[in-house]
Amino acid sequence: MNAHDIATPPSIHGPVQALHSDGFVASPNGVGQSSQSAGYQGSPTSSSDSPTKQRRHRNKPSLSCEACTVKKTKCDRGRPLCFACQKRRSECRYSHLADLIEESHLALGIDTPRKRPKAKKNDDDGPGSESKPATPSTLRPTVSFEEHDDSKPAEATRSRSSTGSSPMLLSNVPFSHPTISNIFKAEHPFSNYWTHQGGLPEVIGVLPSKDQSDILVAKYFDVIDPVYPFLHRESFQKDYDAFWSLPLEEHRYVDGSLVALIFVMLAMGTQFVAIPSPDAKEQTAEFYVSASHQALRVINYLGRPSLRSMQCMVLIIYFLMNDNHASDAWAFAGILTRHAYALGLNRDPSVTAPNAHPFEKQQRRKLWQAVLFQDTFFSIILKLPPTATHSDCRVEDLLPELDSSQMIDSTTDISYIASMWYLANIVQPTICTPRSLDLPISQSAMERTRLLSEYSRIYDSLPGPFRTFNEASICELATRSKRLARQTLFLTSNYFHCLMLIYVDEHGDMELDVYGTLDAAHEAISSFFLLHKLFEDEARVWYHFQHRAFSEALIIAELVKNKGAMLATDTKRMRAKDDLIRMIGILGVMSEHDVVARTRVSVLSKYL
Repeated sequence: MNAHDIATPPSIHGPVQALHSDGFVASPNGVGQSSQSAGYQGSPTSSSDSPTKQRRHRNKPSLSCEACTVKKTKCDRGRPLCFACQKRRSECRYSHLADLIEESHLALGIDTPRKRPKAKKNDDDGPGSESKPATPSTLRPTVSFEEHDDSKPAEATRSRSSTGSSPMLLSNVPFSHPTISNIFKAEHPFSNYWTHQGGLPEVIGVLPSKDQSDILVAKYFDVIDPVYPFLHRESFQKDYDAFWSLPLEEHRYVDGSLVALIFVMLAMGTQFVAIPSPDAKEQTAEFYVSASHQALRVINYLGRPSLRSMQCMVLIIYFLMNDNHASDAWAFAGILTRHAYALGLNRDPSVTAPNAHPFEKQQRRKLWQAVLFQDTFFSIILKLPPTATHSDCRVEDLLPELDSSQMIDSTTDISYIASMWYLANIVQPTICTPRSLDLPISQSAMERTRLLSEYSRIYDSLPGPFRTFNEASICELATRSKRLARQTLFLTSNYFHCLMLIYVDEHGDMELDVYGTLDAAHEAISSFFLLHKLFEDEARVWYHFQHRAFSEALIIAELVKNKGAMLATDTKRMRAKDDLIRMIGILGVMSEHDVVARTRVSVLSKYL
């Protein structure tokens, strides 16, 4: 698969209001209003008292022809030739995505928004002349495209995210370009192109071919599913095949949550597939997740949540994190948690649904674990309070109810889920909550010792493969089972990162444990090094892993700098410097297309 095999998406922001093809926005009371008056463009309102206020720009792919896009001239998007290309006598070519959207709109009878030349103002138009009523053609939203130079951080408006409570939000990533948000490439994570009357058929109409879809779904189950194995592959595959076997005219009658789930799996698969152009990959993935979100909106997922819509939301949140929209992911996760509570996923299924089939009970427990795990370790990174805190679901009930014939690698998957569940249960009250309130993790050295022993007891209770951690064993494990190797690396990274936070905690008369911190940080960052060695392309995408590894490298660098006298003759000093140099080398490779990696390299390099 290459960049030309996958369509590149359009991008018109703001799915909060539904856009009609005639240029009007559907207001809550059903009365159409102009997209201009609705503030659809998202631009700040200019006023006479603030003439220097910077206009907010949006980075969107263009539906205009390639020649007009390059020359930045208006294009009426006519086919086969636009008016501008006719005047220039130049070749008129459209991107694959523009053609795809045009075809889908023709099939659905939807008029594609086109740019029209401005009408000339009559000489007799004056203050006393009668104004003409606005027509749909004059109110059509315009699509702009802004080229960005990847060689330097792009200037943008300040992020609207909360940075006071959490300095680790990606809208305020430490050591990224100062004074601006260079992370958010759009004002809204779900780029909106969808028309008001299109509905689910419009979303289904932009699906890629089945061959391309099969490749991306297979990539999802190969890369993402081992780390977050909450979907039942066999039942999904059955529904997926049934969907593709339906005649085209019957696609509109399928469950919208299934369409949303397929699209978000395509989005995450695209994040990990090899495409030469990073921009094409990013735009395609964001287009697929926008389609997933639109399918959810069509079925009113906010008012009618279901297990499948929540499975889709879990994946959308992970997508947003990988796509550098951590603030939006955090907000979206809040909706997910409330849905989980509303559906009673936090309760023991044997109590809330005693007559349910064991398979359904199993799926409810696995979905709650996915919500709990996501909330817990996202809270650690962002230093924000956990929300999935009230539950009487027991980890022990997860194991015996699954028939091994129902899931590929079921034994290791359930062991992995249970291990992460045990870890999340202890991490929430001991690390997430105190860090979110700026409280000490341990009140005394004795309490720290007790807490470390609790973590050690949980780690010792894990199945053997998850505790056999060294480079040789992991590399050998990857030759036998890449799925198990991925699970071991993720579990190890999370566990030792938590240990590092306990060791590095200091306050009042209790100092940090330098050697314990260096040992835990080394084990944690080594899991990232191994992930990069075995699965280099995946290491470039996983936000959780990258962010943890950078924080571990930063703590190592600070200790080497501030505790140099204590470590002057210690071999751990050389090991720490080696870890730092290795991390800088990996980030240096990523910095070619990643401004955050580039700035982190410059920061870590100052410690050498």
